[in-house]
Amino acid sequence: MAEYISPKGLEKLKKGLEGMKTKTRREIAARLESAKALGDLSENAEYQEAKEAQSLNESQIAELEEKLRNIVVIQKPTDSSIVQVGATIDVDSSSGRETFTIVGSEEADPREGKISNESPLGMAFLGKKAGETVEVKTPAGMVSFRLLDIR
Repeated sequence: MAEYISPKGLEKLKKGLEGMKTKTRREIAARLESAKALGDLSENAEYQEAKEAQSLNESQIAELEEKLRNIVVIQKPTDSSIVQVGATIDVDSSSGRETFTIVGSEEADPREGKISNESPLGMAFLGKKAGETVEVKTPAGMVSFRLLDIR
């Protein structure tokens, strides 16, 4: 399944990957060399720890590279008549007026008003038009949201 991410989020992932490929690899290589200098590798805890760190770093690099191959960069929606990934919406509920931006799961942060397109709330809004009401089951029960504006 494709994962959605903003251009800013994509840059952050790419910088993290580059750091793992360069700085982290160099640091681990230095740890391995230092541990090798201590002698017998079969009973060398520092060497074993460095090898484990190397393995973990390489698996994280592989995961990030795979994620980057399947990522869809969110573009600013050109059609503001319906809610889609990347849209910012204003809604009214029993809690009052709220603003949400529909983002991919990687960047979701409800405290900042960024909701995932895969969350129950995000899925309920996708494809809706201004003026429509959506009901979402939450831990506190059913909540109704009236969609006021899409941009």
